[in-house]
Amino acid sequence: MLPDLSEYTWIVPDFIWELNEHINLEKIASVLPDTEELAKLLPDLEKIGENFTFLRTEGSKSGLAETSRRLSWFLHRLMCLICKGTFPAHSPCACIPQIKYQRMLERLEKENKELRKVVLQKDDKGIHQRKVKKSLIDMYSEVLDILSDYDSNYNTQDHLPRVVVVGDQSAGKTSVLEMIAQARIFPRGSGEMMTRSPVKVTLSEGPHHVAMFKDSTREFDLGKEEDLAALRHEIELRMRKSVREGQTVSPETISLSVKGPGIQRMVLVDLPGVISTVTTGMAADTKETIFSISKAYMQNPNAIILCIQDGSVDAERSIVTDLVSQMDPQGKRTIFVLTKVDLAEKNLASPSRIQQIVEGKLFPMKALGYFAVVTGKGNSNESIEAIKDYEEEFFQSSNLLKTGMLKAHQVTTKNLSLAVSDCFWKMVRESVEQQADAFKASRFNLETEWKNNYPRLRELDRNELFEKAKNEILDEVISLSQVTPKHWESILQKKLWERVSTHVIENIYLPAAQTMDSGTFNTTVDIKLKQWTDKQLPHKALEVAWETLQEEFARFMAEYKGKDQDDIFDKLKEAVKDESIKRHKWNERALDSLRVIQHNALEDRSITDKPQWDAAIQFMEETLQARLKDTDSVITDMVGPDWKQRWLNWTNRTSEQHIRNETKNELERLLKLHEDHTAYLANDEVTTVRKNLEAKGVEVDPVLIKDTWHQLYRRHFLQKALFHCNLCRRGFYYYQRHFVDSELECNDVVLFWRIQRMLGITANTLRQQLTNTEVRRLEKNVKEVLEDFAEDNEKKVQLITGRRVQLAEDLSDIQRETHANVEY
Repeated sequence: MLPDLSEYTWIVPDFIWELNEHINLEKIASVLPDTEELAKLLPDLEKIGENFTFLRTEGSKSGLAETSRRLSWFLHRLMCLICKGTFPAHSPCACIPQIKYQRMLERLEKENKELRKVVLQKDDKGIHQRKVKKSLIDMYSEVLDILSDYDSNYNTQDHLPRVVVVGDQSAGKTSVLEMIAQARIFPRGSGEMMTRSPVKVTLSEGPHHVAMFKDSTREFDLGKEEDLAALRHEIELRMRKSVREGQTVSPETISLSVKGPGIQRMVLVDLPGVISTVTTGMAADTKETIFSISKAYMQNPNAIILCIQDGSVDAERSIVTDLVSQMDPQGKRTIFVLTKVDLAEKNLASPSRIQQIVEGKLFPMKALGYFAVVTGKGNSNESIEAIKDYEEEFFQSSNLLKTGMLKAHQVTTKNLSLAVSDCFWKMVRESVEQQADAFKASRFNLETEWKNNYPRLRELDRNELFEKAKNEILDEVISLSQVTPKHWESILQKKLWERVSTHVIENIYLPAAQTMDSGTFNTTVDIKLKQWTDKQLPHKALEVAWETLQEEFARFMAEYKGKDQDDIFDKLKEAVKDESIKRHKWNERALDSLRVIQHNALEDRSITDKPQWDAAIQFMEETLQARLKDTDSVITDMVGPDWKQRWLNWTNRTSEQHIRNETKNELERLLKLHEDHTAYLANDEVTTVRKNLEAKGVEVDPVLIKDTWHQLYRRHFLQKALFHCNLCRRGFYYYQRHFVDSELECNDVVLFWRIQRMLGITANTLRQQLTNTEVRRLEKNVKEVLEDFAEDNEKKVQLITGRRVQLAEDLSDIQRETHANVEY
C-alpha cells in the first residue's frame, strides 16, 4: 500500500498532487515486479543518467531544467515505493537494503542540480532573449523593508510572514540557519553571546553562492574562505555598532541576502539567544530586552516560529519553549527543531525521550512539525559539506531511525529547509490575500472620507503637494524680475528718506541753521555731509535695499496666495522665504562705488531750472510740516488735554502735565520777547523761569525746564523755517545771481535739493544692483532651498501638515501596498 500523503500536505510540493491526478501510483506498484527482478532494469536508469548529461549540455532552455528536476524527484519517490519503504517528503530513500538504488538516485539528483546551475548561469549572462525579472523572494524581502518604514499606525510590517528563528543561547539556532543557507556566514564564539541584534536573511536560488547586505553593493563569494571571514567580520561590526552604549543587544535589524544553487527561497530572522541569567559584562536589562525583541517578532500572527531546542541538555532547562507556547499556544505556526541529536543519543540513558520530544509529548508546546538535526561535531572550522556528510552518516547508522523512533522525513537539515520553505510560502500566500482585503477596505474608507471633505481637490500626497508649492514659489521669484524700474526707485527713495530723515534734520540741518551767515551755514553742511557719507550713508542705503528686496518678495508671495489661496502651503512658503533670505549675502563690493556716487551727488549745488527748485521747495516743505506735526504731538502729550478736550471728554491733567503746562506758558512768553533766541537756554534764564514758576506755587526741576524748552524751540524753529520756505518760492532768480544784493538767502533750499538729488541717484544705483545681481542671486538661493527641502522628508512633514495631507498620504500608501500585494 502507498503511504497516506495527507499528513504531509504542508511539505509535499504541489506538482506531486498534479502527478497523482494523472498517474495511478497504486496500480503501478501492483504491476511492477519485486525488487530482485527490478535490478535487471538498472541499465535503463543509467541511460536516464546519460540523458541528464545530455540535458545539461543543452540546458539553455529553462523548461528542460524544470522537467528534469521533477523527473528526478518522481523517480526517487517511485523507487522508495517499490522498495516498500516509507514515503518521506524530502529525504533520501530510507531503505537500507536498496542502497545501490539510492546511490544511483543521488547521482541523478547531483546531475540535475548541476543542470539547473548551468541554466541559471546562462540566464544570468543574458543568453535568453527574455528579460530576467527580479526573483520573487527578493521582491518580497524589499517589500518587508519598505513596509517597515511606513506609518506605524498600519502595523503592516507586523502582518507579513517571515521565519523567526528563536532558541536558548548556544542551542545551535545560528548553526541551523547556516546549514539552510549552506555557508558559515555568522560570527562564532565559545559560549559567549554572538547574535546581538536581529539579522534578516533573504535566501534565494542563484547561479553563484554569494551574500550581500541591503545597503551595500559588495558581493561576498561564499565559496572563498577570505570572503566568508570578511562577511563574518562585517556582521559582527554591524552588530556592535547597532548596540547603544551601556546596552548588550539592539533591536535594530541587519538585512542580508544569500543566493546560491539549491537554496530554498524564504526570509529568516535570526534573533539573539534567550538567556536565563545576566552574567558579568551584560547590561542589567539584557534578559528583558531579548524577551521584548523575541516577542515583538513572534507576536506577528503570520510569523513562522522556528523553535530551536538543544538536544544535548535536559529539556526541563529550556526557556524558549515556554515563550513560544505563550506566543503560539495552538502550534499553528511553529516548527520545532531538536539539535545536537548525536550528542543526545550518546548521552541519554533513555533514547525514548528523544522520541517523546519529536512527537510533541514531552513539552506542553504544540507545533506543526518536529525535526531532528545534527549541525556538526562542534568544530567551528568544519565546512558545510563536512557537516552534511556527518549528518547523513549519523542518521544512516543511528538506532533512532532504524528502530522507528524517528521518521525519515523528520531528520536532516535538508528536509527541514524544504519543509520550512513550503510552510513559509503557504503562509505568504494566505497572509497576502488577507492583507489585500484589508487594504481594499481601508482604501474604500479613505476615498469616501476624501470625497466627502475635499470633493473638488485632487488626491495629492505630500511629495506632490511639495512639487506644486515649489512651482508656485518659483513663479513668485520670477515675478521679482518683472518689477518696473520706476517702482523699484520709488520705494527705495521713500524708504531711504524714512531711514535717514531724522539724521538729516537733527544732525545736519538744525545745527547748520543756528549759524549767523550763509558762509558758515554752507561750511557746516558740507562738513557734516562728508562725515555722514564716509561713515553711515552707504551702509544705510544697502540695508534699505536689502529690506526692500525682502518686502517685495513677501508681497509677491502674498499676492499670489490671494489669487488662488491654498493655506496648506503657507508654512512651507514662509520657511522657504526665511531660509532663502538667511542664506542671501548682499554683494558688499558695491559699497565703495556707492559711497563715491553719493559723495559726488551731495557735492553738486547746481540747480539748473525752476522745476528742480520748486521740487526742492516742495520736498523741504513736506519734510518740515511732518516734523512740525510730530513736535506738536509731543508737546500735546507733555502738557495734556486743553480746556476743550477736558470739557468734551471729561478728562483732567495729571500733576506732571500741569507742571509741564505752566512751564510751557512761561517759556512761550520768553520766546515772544526774543524771537531770535538760540537753541539753548542760558543758566540765568533757567533760574528766572524757575523763580517765576515758584512765585505761582509751581515747583519745577531745571531738567524739566530744559526738556520743555527743547520741544518749544523746535516748534518755533520749524514754524520760522516753513515761513522762510514759502518766501523762497520766488528765490530761484536770486539763486541764479548767487543771492548778490538780496536780503533773501535760500541756502536751506539748496541743501534739501542736494539731499533729494542724492536720494534719487542712490535709488537708481540700488535698483540697478537689485535687478542685475541680487534678484538673480535670491532666485538661485530659493532654488537651492527648495532642493534641500525636497531631500529632507522630516522638513516636508513639518511644513506640509493637516488632515488633508495625512489623508492623501494614507491613500497613497494604501494604493502602493495594494499594488504590491497584487503582484505577489
